[in-house]
Amino acid sequence: MKKRKGIILAGGYGSRLFPTTIGVSKQLLPVYDKPMIYYPLSVLMLSDIQEIAVITNLDYMSQFQRLLGDGTQWGLNLSYICQHSPDGLAQAYLLAEGFLDGAPSAMVLGDNIFYGDGLRDLLTDARDQTHGGRVFGYRVSDPERYGVVGFDSNEVANSIEEKPVCPKSNYAVTGLYFLDETASKKAKSITPSTRGELEITSLLEIYLNEGSLSVQKMGRGYAWLDTGTHASLLDAGNFVRTLQHRQGLQVGCPEEIAFENNWISLEQLSDAAIQFEKNEYGEYLNKLLTSFL
Repeated sequence: MKKRKGIILAGGYGSRLFPTTIGVSKQLLPVYDKPMIYYPLSVLMLSDIQEIAVITNLDYMSQFQRLLGDGTQWGLNLSYICQHSPDGLAQAYLLAEGFLDGAPSAMVLGDNIFYGDGLRDLLTDARDQTHGGRVFGYRVSDPERYGVVGFDSNEVANSIEEKPVCPKSNYAVTGLYFLDETASKKAKSITPSTRGELEITSLLEIYLNEGSLSVQKMGRGYAWLDTGTHASLLDAGNFVRTLQHRQGLQVGCPEEIAFENNWISLEQLSDAAIQFEKNEYGEYLNKLLTSFL
């Protein structure tokens, strides 16, 4: 089996964040001290995935390329795929078919933040699943806003509904999807919903009906944040700031993860510390650097 590849879906125009996002991609807005896209990128890196495609629209592609480059500064191989119109999350698997080239994938939404002790183990376990798909359920107070998982008496997932009027549970499907090499083929069979979109829930239902989709609940020790509104963006920034200042540890730091994964050298870590030396981010990298000297 081919090695799993990563996809960051960073398309759309972020209209819920207008006027802030009229001239810049939502996924490039700051969440406290880092661009939003650093957080989903870090999730894929924690999953030990190095070959990653960023899907975005033509207007914003050069902005992402300027920020992220080809990924070599983190030991990654980054590529970019143009989404001419946002036609649903499942569309990503059609756009990325050539990039995936028959490989399994992990797709994360560009405005999602995940945090929690043991997150790396959770991710690598999902990465190592060789058949079907795995997604994560997270308890929310307003499930009608999300794709919702229903469970049978044995706590096995038996339904997935997009924004249901009467949710069957309080567990929303997070924006992180580990799917096998058949995802693009399955996505081709999906028809647009009444919203005119290729729904990710429709794709997941195919896996569910095959009996090959597992849904793992994220418990109280995890945080899943969606930064799609002004209020949730502010909440996410405050969350990250509080954690970092309280613990003295970075949340979503690609340089740290790359170094821990042995993807970059001490010299490359030093270069990053120098680049950001005028702020706390650079100070953190420098402390990390000196701890290994």
